Amino acid sequence: MFIFELIELQIYKGYHIFMNTTQPHNLPEPFTLTDSFKTEIGIVYFYGNFVVVEMNEGVNVSFATGFSILLKGLSILGGKPWIYVANRIHSYSVTPTDYKYLNKVPSLKGVAIVNHLESTAANTQLEASFCKKPFEVFNSLEEAFQWGEKTLKSSMR
Repeated sequence: MFIFELIELQIYKGYHIFMNTTQPHNLPEPFTLTDSFKTEIGIVYFYGNFVVVEMNEGVNVSFATGFSILLKGLSILGGKPWIYVANRIHSYSVTPTDYKYLNKVPSLKGVAIVNHLESTAANTQLEASFCKKPFEVFNSLEEAFQWGEKTLKSSMR
């Protein structure tokens, strides 16, 4: 059950496209939800240059399961630089060696992991060793967005 209201606009190639009626993450200005979509493995939210992904409980995130999400996200972003934020509100597995594919996305400028579960901290350290992009772990979305703003600014130099 969602803790916020979404109005489903359409189904496009297996994706449910949503319009928000509230701000699901209660982020401060200037971070406003501009787009979102739901797939069988999670929900993806767009806040300007930030992409927040909340995977479903128990899924395995890999190149195979995440590729269509990446393509859809890149089409929404339109080539602008962006920060990937994994908001880990559920327990799920990640194939860390598949970060090699994200490393090849030139518009991706950083990866932020927001851990809400202590049990995921060790796995996150392993993931960091496979990611060549700036990679940080945070306790809140606000911290992740602050870091992301600095990372985006420094990537523009």
